[in-house]
Amino acid sequence: MASEHAIKIVLKFSYQELMSSFQKVLISQLFIFSFVVQSCTNHKKVYKSDCDVDMAFKRIGFTQLIDSIKYYDRQYVEITGTYKEAKEQSALFNDSLFVDHSNKHALWINFSQDCPLYLSGTHTGLFQAIDGQFIPINNKEITIRGKVNRKNTGYLGQYRGCIERVSFVEL
Repeated sequence: MASEHAIKIVLKFSYQELMSSFQKVLISQLFIFSFVVQSCTNHKKVYKSDCDVDMAFKRIGFTQLIDSIKYYDRQYVEITGTYKEAKEQSALFNDSLFVDHSNKHALWINFSQDCPLYLSGTHTGLFQAIDGQFIPINNKEITIRGKVNRKNTGYLGQYRGCIERVSFVEL
């Protein structure tokens, strides 16, 4: 009788521990699920053109391109940085806190009407006003694909080189 009572107590505590563990797992799974759902709702906008669709783009780091621009001249690259636009400025800067942010360490970005960029699945252009507003890209991190031209150093020769034939922009 006493051992039967002891078994019931052990089973009761085992059941409570099991339910407590199950609740912890369930809560953690719900937390992960809500994080994934929230992450999926923050879409990046991708603008593409029909230019150079058959080219292979080499993904490289910003500093690597700046330091070895002669090696990458005339090659197709994918690079990420902070885009800045102003009067006589269309440039991509390294967003690292540990590098020189002067124009000599930035790339001139030559968007061209020869390679119009449209939001994937639409006819909305990157530089098209929507409800009187342009898409804000100034001081935003973007990823672009294009062709390196180290001889085109942008406005007044201030930049390290240029990315031409831009055929992909991800905001």
